Amino acid sequence: MVRTVLLGPPGAGKGTQAARLVEKYNVPHISTGDIFRENIKNGTELGKKAQEYMNKGELVPDDLVIDIATDRLKRDDCKNGFLLDGFPRTVYQAEKLDEFLKKEGVSLDKVIDIEVEDQELVDRLTGRRVCKSCGASYNVKNIPPKEEGVCDKCHGDLEQRADDKEETVLNRIKVYTEQTMPLVDYYKKTDRLVEIDGALGLEVVFQQIVEALGK
Repeated sequence: MVRTVLLGPPGAGKGTQAARLVEKYNVPHISTGDIFRENIKNGTELGKKAQEYMNKGELVPDDLVIDIATDRLKRDDCKNGFLLDGFPRTVYQAEKLDEFLKKEGVSLDKVIDIEVEDQELVDRLTGRRVCKSCGASYNVKNIPPKEEGVCDKCHGDLEQRADDKEETVLNRIKVYTEQTMPLVDYYKKTDRLVEIDGALGLEVVFQQIVEALGK
């Protein structure tokens, strides 16, 4: 049973690590970004609001994110643990999460912070390409598709997301640094934070996270 949060700037590799961790620990991966993108795809009012913020590289307002995240945590599949990715992003969200979990009679085990230098983040994100059909992710520098612009898995078209263009990426990193970095101090004070060097490679990062969780 694992209850943990993955922190780290856009492009730090949280999604990749999350996929491996949920498989290992058999807990749901709760990504607010995925929830918002699902709403955008379905054209809901929430999706339209989220799209405006995401296209500018800005964070979706706290209260909107908190409502969505805590509602998701109430589902039965979270009773034996969960992995949060992209939430909380501010100290206010973290405080509200702690309040919610306390009411539920549980608490976070550890908070994993994956750290990566800014220039590496820019290179990773501007090179990212996503399949329009199946959502598979590639990188033109590190994980290129076999055929340029075509998904290896379903042969769908690859695209660069609006929020992965350089100007937006730089703003996303700036927003993260200003609004989310205080979370590091928040979790340090309660001895829950574990800092991981995200430049060490996928396998090393994964092993260090597993060791930190101690399960």
